[in-house]
Amino acid sequence: METLSLSTQIILAIFAPALLVVLFTRITFNHYVALILTVALFAASVQAGYTHRWWIYILDAASLTVGFWYSTKSNKTKKKSASE
Repeated sequence: METLSLSTQIILAIFAPALLVVLFTRITFNHYVALILTVALFAASVQAGYTHRWWIYILDAASLTVGFWYSTKSNKTKKKSASE
């Protein structure tokens, strides 16, 4: 009962988690909270049965890592420029 094509799932797995981490970081001003919210959101979607392939989970995890790295780097740069 998959409604999205395989290519759409791959594209979403690559970009959506990273973008969500960055978005939640902008909203909460804390990259740790943003990561927890994003992981909870994806865990709920897995529990609901929206994904079935293990390699999609790996793409999601890699994208989460990239989004967390970018948010951490962005916060450090912002704090450094604010202190000058």
